[in-house]
Amino acid sequence: MSEPQGVTMNGTGGGGTTVTGTMGGATNSPAGTAASGGTAGGNTTAGGTPPSCSGLASTCGPLGESCCTSLPVPGGTFYRSYDGVEYTDNSYPATVDDFYLDKYEITVGRFRQFVNAGMGTQASPPVSGAGANPLIAGSGWDSTWNSYLPADTASLKAAMKCVAIYETWTDPAGSNESKPVNCMDWYTAFAFCAWDGGRLATEAEWNYAASGGSEQRAYPWSSPPTSTTIDDSYVVYCGGSCASAQNVGSKSPKGDGKWGQADLAGNVWEWTLDWYSSPYQMPCDDCADLVAAAGRVIRGGVFVLDASGLWSSYRINYGAGNRNGGIGSRCARNSL
Repeated sequence: MSEPQGVTMNGTGGGGTTVTGTMGGATNSPAGTAASGGTAGGNTTAGGTPPSCSGLASTCGPLGESCCTSLPVPGGTFYRSYDGVEYTDNSYPATVDDFYLDKYEITVGRFRQFVNAGMGTQASPPVSGAGANPLIAGSGWDSTWNSYLPADTASLKAAMKCVAIYETWTDPAGSNESKPVNCMDWYTAFAFCAWDGGRLATEAEWNYAASGGSEQRAYPWSSPPTSTTIDDSYVVYCGGSCASAQNVGSKSPKGDGKWGQADLAGNVWEWTLDWYSSPYQMPCDDCADLVAAAGRVIRGGVFVLDASGLWSSYRINYGAGNRNGGIGSRCARNSL
């Protein structure tokens, strides 16, 4: 695992493997509280143009499409953190309902719309219950989290500069607008997706999409599912392209998952809704772990990792209030 300068990222991978990565720029703040209460807000669908792409040029992927493209993922049952190759414990089945998952990670350009709208701050937090998964009670925004947001827009912009050598945010628009925004803590990622008419994916939903559902793909692009073929033509990672995050969809369509999502491995880690628990909670039927723990689950790996950190089954946790040059997110949306 590559180790550029910065702070150490500790966590536990799928299958119980302890892992240590290094990215840099984590800023510590309280881990937060368990989700509780709230109304079933955020029940928007994937239809229409999300506010983060209103008036935004279509610059994502090899064909230059909307960076807010969201693709349907048909529900089903699979085994969590199982790939039949590296992680072979199939003790934890899960079922997810139909949902939409954005094709691309949240870009700098989309996040700029959020910042320019004055959102993501204590002055303009999400309303209680926003960004909820309608199938999971208590999964929306909790107003007790407001204090974990930056005080105002100036503070938010400053927070997005967490490590100079990796951060993608720039105060004026520049050449990074189609790169994934990083240096987002969990609260900021949640607030963005809620504002954008979506929500954070549950860990089960995210893992299901990356695994190709019941195919249980080793990597999101694996065909056959147990294929371990990986190189820089599929994914932004240390095979030769680990200097920084790259434009979202830069390895598309070759590296896309079964349902068309890009960068489900590599580029940046992605926040999910869940607190980390091991072993997994059972049973899991449209489940999410809302009991406070040491950290929230991040999935998908990051550009500084080697192939061993990019399995569809791989998971670690990170402090909800921490920012890191290797962590961004993408939004899920409720099925039409």
